[in-house]
Amino acid sequence: MAGDEAAAQTTDLSWLLAGLIKKVPHTRSALLLSSDGIKKAFHGLGNDEADQLSAISSGMFSLARSAGAQFGSTGGVRQVVAELDDTLLFVSTAGAGAVLAVTAGRDADAGVLGYEMSILVKSVRPYLETPVRNTAASGEMVG
Repeated sequence: MAGDEAAAQTTDLSWLLAGLIKKVPHTRSALLLSSDGIKKAFHGLGNDEADQLSAISSGMFSLARSAGAQFGSTGGVRQVVAELDDTLLFVSTAGAGAVLAVTAGRDADAGVLGYEMSILVKSVRPYLETPVRNTAASGEMVG
């Protein structure tokens, strides 16, 4: 069953995100999502929090793509960073159709975290990629 297969894939990737959080001090959570905002795996978040971070991260990534197009960039988005009063939010590409979002406290070393995120993505990129979903033709129900 497709749902069971997706659930197994999510479980299999959570350990990878947990390793990233352990490796970089003050890192709080990590989320792997499709570029259209569907969460695939997460660690350090509840299910509802993962849904919210997925929507926020997808929106940030999309805005960065639009900004790049507006300013003539020919490449894709590599990383978006939001620096808040007490939190850092990193959103970076994780392969074709995949995005990695990580939150950390202000005491985290942003350079080390960004580096470790890139190493994680490079080492397992083929497993992180998300195939494009087919859309239903007009009038058809998706189910």
